[in-house]
Amino acid sequence: MREIILDTETTGLSPDQGHRITEIGCIELINKKATGKTYHQYINPQRDVPAKATEITGLTTEFLKPFPVFNQIVDAFLDFIGDDQLVIHNASFDMTFLNAELGWASKPFLPKTRALDTLLMARKKFPGSPASLDALCKRFEIDLSKRDKHGALLDAELLYYVYIELLGGRQRSLGFEIEQLIEPIYTPQTQVNFAKRTFCISVEEDQLHKDFITTIAGSRWSIK
Repeated sequence: MREIILDTETTGLSPDQGHRITEIGCIELINKKATGKTYHQYINPQRDVPAKATEITGLTTEFLKPFPVFNQIVDAFLDFIGDDQLVIHNASFDMTFLNAELGWASKPFLPKTRALDTLLMARKKFPGSPASLDALCKRFEIDLSKRDKHGALLDAELLYYVYIELLGGRQRSLGFEIEQLIEPIYTPQTQVNFAKRTFCISVEEDQLHKDFITTIAGSRWSIK
């Protein structure tokens, strides 16, 4: 089964306020394993990047100016994600921005049902606990040392580790691998029929046995 871990960075919180996508990062999974195939693209938002957004992502207006606009990368992006399930943290945010950009590019919207939201998964699994990506990384002891700023591809990588933990963790994956790769420890063998053996006792041994039984109070054996 193919899935795409996806993350975006933006100039703000809502496309209705004129904010745009500045970065997209995707990681391909096959059967819950990263294949090494990724999609990463900085995007010229065709507007200024507010200082608050720069504080979070490190991306500036000047840095993004040389990069293509969304219209120029949309086909490559859609080719990469195909028709497969998208795994997104706080999916409603990213899907709203992606569909806004797709609409401006005269492309069909992505159905919201395509997105599996790991934020909702975390809230269901750990009700009442913090469920941000940072909080989940700390809960699962995932290394955050490289995350000085938010970055779409880096956050997608962190989300991949979180997603696996939410599904049951690395041990679950290891168990699947062992089940698939290692032959069963016990393999039924062809039944072997040995010759019947007869054990004979002497008259003296038989009598000693009978005498011993008579010493057992309330014996249920009947000596004939």
